[in-house]
Amino acid sequence: MRQAKVLTETDFKAVLAAVGVMKHAARNRAALMLSHYAGMRVGEIAALTVGDVLTSRGEVKEQILLRAATTKTGEARTVFVGDRLRKELERYVTALKMSARPPEAPFLMTQKRTAFSGNTLCQLFARLYALAGIDGASSHSGRRWFITRLAHSGVSAKVIMTLAGHKHLTTTQRYIEVNDEMMRAAVRKLP
Repeated sequence: MRQAKVLTETDFKAVLAAVGVMKHAARNRAALMLSHYAGMRVGEIAALTVGDVLTSRGEVKEQILLRAATTKTGEARTVFVGDRLRKELERYVTALKMSARPPEAPFLMTQKRTAFSGNTLCQLFARLYALAGIDGASSHSGRRWFITRLAHSGVSAKVIMTLAGHKHLTTTQRYIEVNDEMMRAAVRKLP
């Protein structure tokens, strides 16, 4: 089975530019950022509620707890919200007045004002990547981007595995993209 493409910086900027001119731009951008900057699966993103992401004061939480029922492995896990993701989520929350919604309301809603399913969010990602003209990208591209970026930043394999919610290191390793430039840079580090 062919793996989802890991986006380059140029690809990522193209997707964000395409999203920026669309209807529901804030929602679509938030979904992309949850995939790319938190490494979440589409089913996990679709299952998020307002209360999962926001405190009772309407502020973006530092950590998002994914319930066991919403993860692929059936085990709860914590997603850490970095500065870039926090800013993106705050932008979305402000644009849609999310803090006024009840905690059990879906964090991302379809145009029909219902919760996304994993499948409908997967279809949305496919449309976003197609609009940006990116071949080979899928709803899993953000997750692969997240894992690859961490690996190439020198983050420990065990930490990456835990953040990704994988049970086995071999699974995490399959997500990491390697290209010629990365290999050249590695060899240049030799004394």
